[in-house]
Amino acid sequence: PKGVTSSHIIYLDIIESMERQGQRVKGSDISDALHLPRPGVTRPVKDMEAKGYLCKHTSAQDGRITYISMTEAGRQLSRQYNEQYFNGLAPFLQDISEEDVACTIRTIQQLYQVMSERSGQVE
Repeated sequence: PKGVTSSHIIYLDIIESMERQGQRVKGSDISDALHLPRPGVTRPVKDMEAKGYLCKHTSAQDGRITYISMTEAGRQLSRQYNEQYFNGLAPFLQDISEEDVACTIRTIQQLYQVMSERSGQVE
């Protein structure tokens, strides 16, 4: 849709993922996930709220905390984007065998393991 950027989709993906894990999302959670300064998240969130994709709720326990959640329009946009993206990608992946996919997954997992173990050692 007009006015929707790739960052909007990324924000929706992050919020959706955190919500699936039972987490109430704050702006700081998004900035941590994206490795952005906290003020850098404010503008896109306000823009998405103005477009009706997100809504903010103040915590009942602590008025300084604001939670961010997806509206139904945000969920619909996320579903629509994912459907279009993966439907467009599927024809290009048809010729990859299940064996090749399994090998790729194993390789990525091994690389991730090595990188995770080394991340604490690198300064």
